[in-house]
Amino acid sequence: MSFRCQICGKGKVVGRTGRHKPGVAGGQWKKRAPKTVKVFKPNLQWATIGGKRMKLCAKCLKKIKTQSARRETKKDTPL
Repeated sequence: MSFRCQICGKGKVVGRTGRHKPGVAGGQWKKRAPKTVKVFKPNLQWATIGGKRMKLCAKCLKKIKTQSARRETKKDTPL
């Protein structure tokens, strides 16, 4: 299962976190805060667009919903 948006291509990003966990020797930090690897995943949602089921990030999904809402309001207003 891939963690990638099918519109913008946003995917997983690997980063490092620093944490200040007290060491064993009297609660002292050793030399510096230990770094741990963390994987940041995008907020992916399943959505049906044009009869196709797609995995979209929340940002793209929001853009699509606002664009469709604007089109509907333009159609409803008389010129």
